[in-house]
Amino acid sequence: MGIEKLVNKEEKQEKIVTMFDDIASTYDRANRVLSMGIDIQWRKKGCDKAFEILNKKALGQVTDVATGTGDLLVYWREQAAKNGVTIEKYVGVDPSVGMLDVARGKVDFAEFIEGKAQTLPIDDESTDVISISYGIRNVVDRVEALQEFHRALKSNGIVMILEFTKQERSGIIDKVVDFGMKNILPRVGGFISKNYEAYKYLPESIEEFLTTEMLAKELEEAGFEMKYTKSFSMGISTLLVAQKK
Repeated sequence: MGIEKLVNKEEKQEKIVTMFDDIASTYDRANRVLSMGIDIQWRKKGCDKAFEILNKKALGQVTDVATGTGDLLVYWREQAAKNGVTIEKYVGVDPSVGMLDVARGKVDFAEFIEGKAQTLPIDDESTDVISISYGIRNVVDRVEALQEFHRALKSNGIVMILEFTKQERSGIIDKVVDFGMKNILPRVGGFISKNYEAYKYLPESIEEFLTTEMLAKELEEAGFEMKYTKSFSMGISTLLVAQKK
């Protein structure tokens, strides 16, 4: 990789991190308004499916990457209780100091570490689960991140990904969804956060991202076996669950 390309990738990653620092204080409120709370069910479904595939009643560690304000860790604990699963340790990792400040004030049962997905500050084979919700498309070195997930997971460990994957939109309903993502979402998110550019970035980042099939292939190439995929709300969000071979 050339020096110029490396610098550009690092600059892009830092710009994304700075953007999330800027919207950290309003992030939860904007998410709930924009998704009308539906994202909560998507997250819970991901947790339940991971527990089902692992089929264990006691886990040492769950690690949430690009944890943001720690939302998903809350649902990991709630769904663990409902599924009769005990989890010894919860860890949240994120490169945004602003997001972690909010997370620490909201989630008192987890350890939060500043760090990037592509250089994960987690020991080899130390965690049973790695999750990342609506964050993998913001990781510039995605292939390296998936390799890091594989390294840090225990044997047969689970990676659970929720993401806005790229869709081919051709029907009338698809066009309505596309219009909302590109026109309504940035305005509403920008109004709540006072940062229009951050929410203009969201639909643009989805458009530049992979399809579900391409992301599944990358997971397989990183050493995972795909176990489950599910699209929600007319393909707006996709759940992928894979297991370390």
